[in-house]
Amino acid sequence: MYESELTKFMREYLEQHPEERESQIKGRAVWWDHAGSERTPPDPVGHSPKAGGNEYLSKPLSDEEQETK
Repeated sequence: MYESELTKFMREYLEQHPEERESQIKGRAVWWDHAGSERTPPDPVGHSPKAGGNEYLSKPLSDEEQETK
């Protein structure tokens, strides 16, 4: 059966460093090992504003202002 170099390395590393296995378990518990009710609910979805009127939020330049630029 094929086993990648990375898998072999990780297996050997974890055998040589058993403290890392404990660290993995603690880290996983922080992110994944929770009941669904313990997770923070997602933020409510905000709807984007409808188009129309928002395109021109600034006053157009007058002819005099355009000439000075």
